[in-house]
Amino acid sequence: MPDTNLTYIPDDGFVFAGNKTSLNQTGLLPILSTLRYFSQRWARKFCYTFQVVKGGKYLVRTIYFYGGFDGGKEPPVFDQIIGGTKWSTVNTTEDYANGLSSYYEIIVRAHLKTLSVCFARNRHTAKNSSPFISAIELLTLEDSMYNATDFDSLALVTVARSSFGSEDSISFPDDPYYRFWQPFTDKNEVVSSQTKVTTSEFWNKPPEVIFTKAIAAGAGKELEISWPPGSLPATKYHISLYFQDNRSPGDDAWRVFTVEINGKAFYNNVKVSTGGVSIYSPGWPLSGQTQISLSPDAKSSAGPLINAGEIYQILPFGRRTLTREVGVMEELARGFDHPPADWAGDPCLPKDNSWTGITCSEKDMRTRIISVWLGGNNISGSIPDLSSLQMLETLHLENNSFTGKIPESLGRLPNLREVLLRDNNLEGSIPSNLVDKKGLRLE
Repeated sequence: MPDTNLTYIPDDGFVFAGNKTSLNQTGLLPILSTLRYFSQRWARKFCYTFQVVKGGKYLVRTIYFYGGFDGGKEPPVFDQIIGGTKWSTVNTTEDYANGLSSYYEIIVRAHLKTLSVCFARNRHTAKNSSPFISAIELLTLEDSMYNATDFDSLALVTVARSSFGSEDSISFPDDPYYRFWQPFTDKNEVVSSQTKVTTSEFWNKPPEVIFTKAIAAGAGKELEISWPPGSLPATKYHISLYFQDNRSPGDDAWRVFTVEINGKAFYNNVKVSTGGVSIYSPGWPLSGQTQISLSPDAKSSAGPLINAGEIYQILPFGRRTLTREVGVMEELARGFDHPPADWAGDPCLPKDNSWTGITCSEKDMRTRIISVWLGGNNISGSIPDLSSLQMLETLHLENNSFTGKIPESLGRLPNLREVLLRDNNLEGSIPSNLVDKKGLRLE
């Protein structure tokens, strides 16, 4: 993992669950020498919550280095979640066996003023192991970047971002957006550029340095590369490829070739000059191994070449609990002295990772809260205004340490059928609209 020269801050204030620990290992980057782990097996997820600009576009990077913090030999396997969407499974076993850290990336648009990044056990998580995190980076992107993607309903999960022919990783300051461009070489010839490329007009702002090297084939020859390494699951991908004629500017300083991916035409007759060019598809189907072929035009004065590429898996994104209901639940959680460990992030989503005690329903593509069941959880604080939970049917807060008055707003919830508030330290009388509500079980 490249050193980005970012300044990191402690995670206190962004998360209230988990335990911090340090690794007793020399030679680590500072961000890899500490981690937070989450050992509560009953909790459905553990979330960091970040203040963001609503509508802003962000690259989120999670970084992992196991270091045997729990005395085990292999890193735990678990899920990571962003907002209300399962992002990916974290499995760092192979990297760790090779002495390496691991990172995962996703590009999203913030739909709210907060963005949550969460971790959760899954069926592959060993009984005595715990999800953990070494570092999280939240990086701002310009709105024009990757704008062929509908970020209202989709996100981009990084599969590969490579600089072909390069020997070293590229990041900040060469890439001001702190993206990682990993080196990629194979049996093909590596050539160097004679001309600098200005990338300010490229739609997703690639760093200029990716155009200094390329993988190339000779005149009249086809160029083939197997990239990205590894097998891909069958779905659609966002693919961007970058090219530049590496020769000095002149009348002959251009190349024309056709790009195929797995035998299917991706782009016909790409004309590549010393100024550089990018081509892309916002939704290209891939499965298994990927073969990219560049076939030269008969009239082209030089063979094909390629400088860099990006590939992202397209992930449906944006489902979330109704915003006003999220706000009510967050207020409820803030009022607790000791909220449940998984009471952060989206209350309902993903479905298997809803908050403890919360039951939700989905109707007309809207996710709503229908039950809050927190009896006997040693919770203190006051009961907030829950009037925004218009679909709420059941409220169990009995056998806790709630104080203050019973909100009158409870009596105005049209679907409320059961309210249990006994064995608390509440004051005053029960609101009349709650006492008189027909069909309500009230204790």
